[in-house]
Amino acid sequence: MGYSDIYAKWQANPEVFWMEAAGAIDWVRKPTRALNDDRAPLYEWFTDGTVNTCWNAVDRHVLAGRGKQPAIIHDSPVTGTKHVITYAELLDRVSRLAGALKAHGVTKGDRVIIYMPMVPEALEAMLACARLGAIHSVVFGGFAAAELAVRIDDCKPKAIIAASCGVEPARVVHYKPLLDGAIEMATHKPEFCVIFQREQEVAKLIDGRDLAWHTFQYGVEPADCVPVEGNHPAYILYTSGTTGAPKGVVRPTAGHLVALNWTMRAIYNCGVGDVFWAASDVGWVVGHSYICYAPLIAGCTTVVFEGKPVGTPDAGTFWRVIEEHKVKTFFTAPTALRAIKRDDPEGLLMADYDTSSMQALFLAGERADPDTVQWAGRHLNVPVIDHWWQTETGFAIAANPLGLGLLPMKIGSPAVAMPGFDVRVLDEGGHEVSPGTLGAIAIKLPLPPGTLPTLWNAEERFVKSYLSHFPGCYETGDAGYVDADGYLYIMARTDDVINVAGHRLSTGAMEEVLAGHKDVAECAVIGVADALKGQSPLGFLCLNKGVDRAPADVVAECVRLMRDKIGPVADFKRAVVVERLPKTRSGKILRATMVNIADGKPWKMPATIDDPAILDEITAVLQGIGLAKG
Repeated sequence: MGYSDIYAKWQANPEVFWMEAAGAIDWVRKPTRALNDDRAPLYEWFTDGTVNTCWNAVDRHVLAGRGKQPAIIHDSPVTGTKHVITYAELLDRVSRLAGALKAHGVTKGDRVIIYMPMVPEALEAMLACARLGAIHSVVFGGFAAAELAVRIDDCKPKAIIAASCGVEPARVVHYKPLLDGAIEMATHKPEFCVIFQREQEVAKLIDGRDLAWHTFQYGVEPADCVPVEGNHPAYILYTSGTTGAPKGVVRPTAGHLVALNWTMRAIYNCGVGDVFWAASDVGWVVGHSYICYAPLIAGCTTVVFEGKPVGTPDAGTFWRVIEEHKVKTFFTAPTALRAIKRDDPEGLLMADYDTSSMQALFLAGERADPDTVQWAGRHLNVPVIDHWWQTETGFAIAANPLGLGLLPMKIGSPAVAMPGFDVRVLDEGGHEVSPGTLGAIAIKLPLPPGTLPTLWNAEERFVKSYLSHFPGCYETGDAGYVDADGYLYIMARTDDVINVAGHRLSTGAMEEVLAGHKDVAECAVIGVADALKGQSPLGFLCLNKGVDRAPADVVAECVRLMRDKIGPVADFKRAVVVERLPKTRSGKILRATMVNIADGKPWKMPATIDDPAILDEITAVLQGIGLAKG
């Protein structure tokens, strides 16, 4: 069955569709129904079933005779090491770690914070928690102590599992002092911490609280899988909130298993024995869904990569990994591709590697501008598939499903809604708009299995943040439109749609135009306050390596390009050339912070920022053109 038939099947009977998908999972007690709508609009899935995530991700593959198959490939150019862990080895390692946690009192429902870099032990910690029915919360390794403390106080972990350090291309990041500082700041104190000592830095342990990873596990009984209810939280993942307080997205166990397993074949066309690589981090939702859980649930080999798209050692490192490990499906962020394209605009390094094992490249995280998509497709000679999803959903809302037969490609669109998602484009009054009209993107309830049912200890905030603006719908916070063929276009966050003299304009559409300039490697557009027109667009341009033209000439050409492509209505008259853009560690450009700086409004250093010094550079550039006056 192709996409249209599958989507129609879901529409006709969602209950039957998801119960059939649930048949691919090993249950302790099979559910008798898929959807539980007893507390609508707070929906839950497979609530009367019992199941264990770790069993489905590890044990069942060993039981099926695939114990010798690689489960995890760790490739770390920053430390110069590579390591393969088979499914049998993974089962041994995870069950022993779970046994040690159990021996120290960790039981079903307890929370455990994981604060680790891109090492296999991070996945082992996640799976060990799942084995016991403990609820993990992964915090990006190296996160500031104050932000870690907020998460400690919100989820109140019994234990914290951390590494001594993280390794960056030019430095070692000291995790243990950050952890110690966070625990000191937090009101809640964990009962114990487990520290994985790395050879790059051996941390000082605190007597009575800290335990070394290896000695902690010495001589313990391996733990068996603990069955949990279908709606039992598998994990809490904190995402930045507009109020500054992080939102703890809850991921329910059974729906998570069913949905992720379905996506691996339907969207990514990957199954048992295939090598799947998501070049992300376990601190982000992509790392949860497509580094740890989905590939292992589906019996694939997952690549855990500790490095950067450029500089470890060069812009060819991704292609080296694909060749060496025979990656079938590769998933990264557009910002990573743009970094590679900036260093290697002609794609010369790609010619050094055989990437013929790769069937497709998937992009998500930031909007995939057409120029970057075309550049990657031209040099890799595979489909480049943009797809759109959120931390809250845990998997793709819209995609071009490789496993169901690729649909015609429309560059600039993440294609069509996946089963489970009834996507609507609405005006401010909640009415659907006509095809091609920009509006707020919402999803008709109920959301499918695996999506968030609530926020951790914040049900009222969940309803207010997501369900109140458009009753009967989940508000995504993104703006865009649907074309006459049903293809979705995500143009900007709702907050990034600017109002220029009464015209609602998408900054994403403007960025698309700027990215088409031959000298522009990356760009961003924000709306700054304008006394006459309300807002006025301002562009930020990062140029390709080797461009030696006067920045003013590039800016002038970009202004003309915008007038030609979008028209005078855009009122695009200003752009500045900058060395780099401020981003989160997952690659999202911090546009809202840039707007506050430009408008001279108070702003807070974002917790997820990759390099705080960039904001000083941006402030100086803005002051140079008469903005950023506090």
